[in-house]
Amino acid sequence: MVSKARVLIVEDEPEISRFLETALTDGGYRVETVSTGKDALKLCAAAPPDLVILDLGLPDMDGKDVIRRTREWSRVPVIILSARDQEAEKVAALELGADDYLTKPFGTQELMARIKVALRHANRREQLAELVYAFHDLRVDLARRKAQLKGEEIHLTPTEYDLLALLARKAGQVVTHAEILREVWGKNSDEHDHYLRIYVQRLRQKLGDDPLHPSYIFTEPGIGYRLNEEK
Repeated sequence: MVSKARVLIVEDEPEISRFLETALTDGGYRVETVSTGKDALKLCAAAPPDLVILDLGLPDMDGKDVIRRTREWSRVPVIILSARDQEAEKVAALELGADDYLTKPFGTQELMARIKVALRHANRREQLAELVYAFHDLRVDLARRKAQLKGEEIHLTPTEYDLLALLARKAGQVVTHAEILREVWGKNSDEHDHYLRIYVQRLRQKLGDDPLHPSYIFTEPGIGYRLNEEK
């Protein structure tokens, strides 16, 4: 049950830490708090939480280093909370494996919604049998490598399908440009950077998706793309 999930808060500002602990406890979560990256890594290794809320500005190390080291052995969902609102910081955190990023100040309702989404994604990863993405009229069968729109098969090139399948596996999450290039084009992916926008445009055309008012593929400016997911 999501309501009984165990959340680790890594935050060195006492007021924010207390606020988060109160909000999450009231929301039905089991909460633990630490104030340093070292303690966070130690606790994650000894008793892995269901989700981590991580501040980037920790007293002993940068929060991005916590993500990097955690991702060496764990896929625990990580939501970044930080006063750093620069686009480069967001991209760097997401590239290292963070699942989401909220800039301070933030609303409690938005945070709670992001937690639910992150936990749902984590649960989906664990359910290996769940190999079908479906949203409205779009259906992507990841096991059979087929995509359908309104019940009719969509004829995609191998690269178009690989792009759609990657977005489908991470539906609701932002997938960065670099990750897409790495996963879809592989080695020497930088050489294909100019192709990415073209392939997204082709995929949108085949889905009948208006880039100005999208139903399926959303652009996160300067960061990447996100496939829609019903809340």
